[in-house]
Amino acid sequence: MIENNTVYFVGSGPGDPSLITLKAKELLEQADVIVYSGSLLNPKILEDKKNSAILHDAALIDRETIYEILRNSTKKGKLAIRFHDGDPSLFSAIKEQIDKLERDGIQCKVVPGITAILGAASVMNLELTLPGNTQTLIITRAELRTAVPPRERISELAKHGATLAIYLSVHLIAEVVQELLKSEVYTNETPVAIVYRATWEDQKIIKGTIGDIVKKTKEAKIMKTAVIIVGDVIAPKRYEFSKVYDAGFTHGYRRATK
Repeated sequence: MIENNTVYFVGSGPGDPSLITLKAKELLEQADVIVYSGSLLNPKILEDKKNSAILHDAALIDRETIYEILRNSTKKGKLAIRFHDGDPSLFSAIKEQIDKLERDGIQCKVVPGITAILGAASVMNLELTLPGNTQTLIITRAELRTAVPPRERISELAKHGATLAIYLSVHLIAEVVQELLKSEVYTNETPVAIVYRATWEDQKIIKGTIGDIVKKTKEAKIMKTAVIIVGDVIAPKRYEFSKVYDAGFTHGYRRATK
């Protein structure tokens, strides 16, 4: 049920309009005011809005203006949604908006969406947590204008040898490679994939290694809207079969058969 006096922060998914959630579609169809991420969201998704809905491209306005649109619309009894690409909980700056709206007595609710790394994994048929390889996925970004704590630098995170998903950083691919190699865990032979606009009609997948991915990325002229995936799960030399589905494994729902 859609509630009054509430701003919804809604994830639109990775790009393919059919990957939007049913809840997100319901909100989109009923919204009076939509503040959307125009630089990242697939415009085809907005085709499901009602004709009278007022659109505001967040790429063209600042934080305070976004807040005022959401607050003022809601105070007037309108349904306002902040429509994010991917999932609102990752690299979306929702906290600063929610805190301010709640201080004004406006409720806020988040509707999740499929994030880029999951969209990218799907188009590559990847299992990001592969038994015998890694059971960990780390999502991060490279440091530039947005500071990163020293313990969270790519060179430090790479020491785990887990699957790394690096957002908002493909334009810094050369710097990312240098940070990966500083870990002394990943090598020039470690597999890397660059997935541009995963699940969109014009998606591109560039596969390589730490040693050649900078050259391949530049040749493909990919400078934005891509996720970097690092780790052996991209091209595993070995992995183990799941214990859960092993005929010799007993668990709460099935007894071993051999």
